[in-house]
Amino acid sequence: MSIITISRGSYSKGKEVAEKVAQKLGYECISRDIILEASEEFNIPEIKLIRAIHDAPSILDRLQHKKEKYISYVNVALLQHFKKDNIVYHGLAGHFFVKGISHVLKVRIIADLEDRVKTEMEREEISRVEALHQLKKDDEERRKWSESLYGINTWEPSIYDQVLHIHKLSIDDAVDMICHTAGLKHFQATPESKKALDDLVLSAEVKAALMEIDHRLKVSAKDDTVYVKTKASPLQQSTLVRDITKKVMTIPGVKDVKIDVGTIVPFSE
Repeated sequence: MSIITISRGSYSKGKEVAEKVAQKLGYECISRDIILEASEEFNIPEIKLIRAIHDAPSILDRLQHKKEKYISYVNVALLQHFKKDNIVYHGLAGHFFVKGISHVLKVRIIADLEDRVKTEMEREEISRVEALHQLKKDDEERRKWSESLYGINTWEPSIYDQVLHIHKLSIDDAVDMICHTAGLKHFQATPESKKALDDLVLSAEVKAALMEIDHRLKVSAKDDTVYVKTKASPLQQSTLVRDITKKVMTIPGVKDVKIDVGTIVPFSE
C-alpha cells in the first residue's frame, strides 16, 4: 500500500501518466476532485480554491491571509484521501502536504518545452508565440506559488523521489518505472508511517478549523493530542486560549490540546 503524488507542468503528459499508473495498480486517481470536496465541506466557491492553488499570492492575499486559509481547506481534503492509501494524485501541491511520510512516492514529470508548445497550440488553437507565452507564464506562476508559501521551487529535483522526462521515455515507460518504484519496500506503508499520516491529517483538520480565529498559528498532533503555537498581546492571550480550546475540542479524534501563546511585544520608540 502506498501513495503516489505526481507533479507536472501543463501539457507535460503528467495527467496521462497518473491515470495509467492508477489503472495498472488498481489505485484511486484524484486531482481536481479535492477542490470540489473542499469547496463543499468549507462552503467556499470553487473558483477561489482554484485560484488559491494555481495563482501566485497577490499583495491583497498576503495582507488578508486568504490564500493560506483556502490552501488549508484543500490540504484537509487531500490528506483525508491520502489516509485511505492506494492513491495516485496528480497536480500542484500534493508533495508539499506530505513531508516526512515515508510511504509517499513523490514523482515529477517533465517534458521538452517544444513538445509542450506544440500540444498547447493544437488544443487551444493559438499561435506558437501565444502558446510559448502562456506556458512560460504558467510555469512562473507555479514557481512563485511554491516559493512564496513553502520556500520551495517546484522545478528543484531534490524534492522528488523520481524525476521522469517524457521524450525518449514514452508514457508507458514512465508508468512502468513508477509502478516498479512504488512496489519497493521503502514506499510501503508501515504502522509508524500510517500513524504519522494520521497525525498529519488531524493537525490539518485542526488548523483549517482555527483559521478564522488566528491565521498565524502553527499546529501539530501526536497520539490524539493537538499542539498549537501562536502569539498574541497580553490582553488577548486568555481569550485566544479559551477560543482555541473550545474549537479544537469539538473536532473528532482530539483528546487533549496544549496551547503555547507567545507574547507580542508592542512597538515603542
